[in-house]
Amino acid sequence: MSNFIKKIARPEILALSPYKARGGALGNAILLDANENPWAAPGGTRPCNRYPEQQPAALRQRLAALYGVAENQVLMTRGADEGIDLLLRATCRAGQDKIVITPPTFGLYAVAAQIQGAGLLQVALDENFEIQPKTIQKTAQDNPVKLIFLCSPNNPTGSVLGRKQVLQLAADCPDQILVVDEAYIEFAAQISLANALADTPNLVILRTLSKAYALAGARLGCVLANAPVIDLLQKILPPYPLPIPVLEEVLQALAPVQMAIITERIEQIKTERQRMFLALSEQTSVQKIWPSSANFLLLQYQAKSHVADRLRSNAIHVRDFSALGKNIIRISIGTRAQNDAVLAAFGISQASELPPRSAVISRQTKETSISALVGLDIPEPVTIHTGIGFFDHMLEQIARHGNFSLILDAKGDLHIDAHHTIEDCAIVLGQALRNALGNRAGIGRYGFVLPMDEAQAQISIDLSGRPALRFEAQIEPAGAGGFDGQMVSHFFETLSQHLGAAIHIQADGKNTHHIIEAIFKSFGRALRPALARNGSAIPSSKGSL
Repeated sequence: MSNFIKKIARPEILALSPYKARGGALGNAILLDANENPWAAPGGTRPCNRYPEQQPAALRQRLAALYGVAENQVLMTRGADEGIDLLLRATCRAGQDKIVITPPTFGLYAVAAQIQGAGLLQVALDENFEIQPKTIQKTAQDNPVKLIFLCSPNNPTGSVLGRKQVLQLAADCPDQILVVDEAYIEFAAQISLANALADTPNLVILRTLSKAYALAGARLGCVLANAPVIDLLQKILPPYPLPIPVLEEVLQALAPVQMAIITERIEQIKTERQRMFLALSEQTSVQKIWPSSANFLLLQYQAKSHVADRLRSNAIHVRDFSALGKNIIRISIGTRAQNDAVLAAFGISQASELPPRSAVISRQTKETSISALVGLDIPEPVTIHTGIGFFDHMLEQIARHGNFSLILDAKGDLHIDAHHTIEDCAIVLGQALRNALGNRAGIGRYGFVLPMDEAQAQISIDLSGRPALRFEAQIEPAGAGGFDGQMVSHFFETLSQHLGAAIHIQADGKNTHHIIEAIFKSFGRALRPALARNGSAIPSSKGSL
């Protein structure tokens, strides 16, 4: 045990022998050591009759890879909130030890200190919402301080700390744990301090899946620290903190095939943040607005603007921060439509008449794991990875010529053959397009012909909701670019079924590559007018599709 841990930890915790529990399945072992029920609960979607591991190995490995640290530098907790509580309980003796916080900042640091009976020392941010390192250092040295809490990007100000500044403070306060809460780091230009852990023994980083990864309801966060600190905290971690359904949900959400979609959504939030900031900055009803590196904006509105009344009357919930000054509120960045509603409350009209059409589909089987994000009203981004280069190129043709955005990531059993991957990509793409179309109001519904060199593909589409395929093309079984020629018709048959579209394809030519590419390009071109939206009428005499 390091001297630092001996000095920083509560003596009772150092002497504590942690509670030992098995948790997790052990192959075919007969488990009669934990008084569990041998049967799964009736009606459940997954068996939960066995206790889970305290720190499930598969998820710990995935999080270590995600955050770029070693597995023994990760402690999974019930949200980052539990990480804060563990740090207080492991280090601070009631009535003796203290922590330093830098208000305005996340309120739970102070609450956790009060619960533990630890003293609270406050070194306020300056007028630019920046920390005062020298004052923090002196406060820590002049008092029995165990923990210094910083938040970057800071909640509620959105301000971010400089890397050198934080690491210098850690070096200047070697007898304290410097805790950096990076709950919002994914939305910032700065990178995480996680790669500095190995060289900074008193640095602890808090991370969460609640914000960027859309898993607030799963309640899973992490303490990232060097192994001695992790071992100390694990002594007081409950034996079974993470429910089995949560573990399974998080592992699915963090699968590598989901990362492209998560990254794109983070970029959308950053783009919307900038749009909101610029629009609100020019509004006379806004007295002041602060730049943000998080997924929210902090602003102060004019008292006579009636903004609060308009927000309330439109059932728009924002966080009141009048403790920082009169009429100061924090607004989370939502979808474009939600943000337009906020702007309208400030008297800014940027809303489009028609809501954007998009959909996300994820599908996992024993053969494949596939995720797709489709945006019918924007042409970018188009990012496709299936492991089959020629197929990637063909799917890109559909999106580019169809004038819609597509992020599709697939991992399949290509060591066997490409059949399952191609088929399941057709299923996922069809379902994503179908869901994005919604009730199909205002769409063109129909589409048409595309020549390519000596090849010609004639395609007609009806997005009627009724699947049908007519495929008339002679394609060599060998196909092109490693893409089996027989899979062309099968791809469109599967797509037709899951999109709910009648697709008629006729193609001929001399070069197999040209024929296949002409079919995919033509399909995209036919989709373009069929997907295009003009008004809100349902293109059917029945009134529905």
